[in-house]
Amino acid sequence: MRLRKRKRCFPSCSSLRKVDEDEIYWRHRKEDEELEWTPNSTHLISQLTQCFTNAMVGSRSWIGGLFNRTGTNKRNDKFVDYPLSPAEEERLQRLQERLQVPYDETRPDHQESLRALWHCSFPNVSLEGLVSDQWKDMGWQGPNPSTDFRGCGFISLENLLFFARKYPASFHRLLLKKDGKRATWEYPFAVAGINISYMLIQMLDLCSEKPRCLPGTNFVKLLGENEEAFDILYCIAFEMMDAQWLAMHASYMDFNDVLQATRNQLERELSLEDINKIQDLPAYNLL
Repeated sequence: MRLRKRKRCFPSCSSLRKVDEDEIYWRHRKEDEELEWTPNSTHLISQLTQCFTNAMVGSRSWIGGLFNRTGTNKRNDKFVDYPLSPAEEERLQRLQERLQVPYDETRPDHQESLRALWHCSFPNVSLEGLVSDQWKDMGWQGPNPSTDFRGCGFISLENLLFFARKYPASFHRLLLKKDGKRATWEYPFAVAGINISYMLIQMLDLCSEKPRCLPGTNFVKLLGENEEAFDILYCIAFEMMDAQWLAMHASYMDFNDVLQATRNQLERELSLEDINKIQDLPAYNLL
C-alpha cells in the first residue's frame, strides 16, 4: 500500500529570522575577560552561557542565525528527484514528525524526559526541581531548561537523552570535559547540544519534503537502514565538535568556527560513495 503523502516540515523552519547580534557579546567581552571560571561556580557558568548564546545567534532567537549567515545552506540547482523506498519514506516521515513537536513543560512525558536527562548526567546528585540553579552546571542558560528548547523543540532533548543512554561513557567525557587541554572558558554543554541538533536539521535539509542536498539524500539511505540514524549522527557530531574544539585550541568566542568546521567534515563524510550504514562513517569510531 502506498504511504500517505507527507506534510511539509514544521513551519518554524521556514519562518526562522536572520539574527546578527554578536555585538552584544563583544560589548561585554573586556569585562568578561577578567572573570576566572571554575567548574563549581554556578554564577560564572551562568554568565558564560549567556555570553556564549549571544555570541552565537543573539538574544531574540538564539537558534538559527549562525547558519543563515554562513551561506552554506544554499540549495543545489542541479538537484534531480530521486525515489524513496517504502522504509526510507516511512522513517523520514516519522523523523519529520518528531521535528514538529515543541517542548511543553506542562506535559508529564516531557517533564520525565528532562528528569531522566539529569539523572543520566549526574546519577549521584539529587535534582531539586525542574526549575533549579542546578541546571546551570550542565550548561543551560538559566534555571529553567524549558526556555532553551524553543528554537529546536523536543527533539533536541531527545537527542541529548539518547546520547546519555546509548553512549554514556562518551556523553560523560564530553559533559565533564575530561579530554585534552581545555580553555579557561569552555563551551556550555547543553547549549552546544541544542545547536548541534539545529545544525543537523539544516545540514540534512530535513525541512524540505525530502532532502535536496547530497549529504541529505545519502542520510535518507542510512535512515532506511537504521531508524536511529539521526540520533546516532547527533552523537557523532557532538564528538566531532569536541574534537574540533580541542584541535583548534578554541575558546568560547570560537564556537561558530568550530561548529562550521564540524558541519563541513560531516558533509564530506556523508558525501562518500561507500557509506551504506551509519557505522560506515569514518567519525563513527569517535564514539
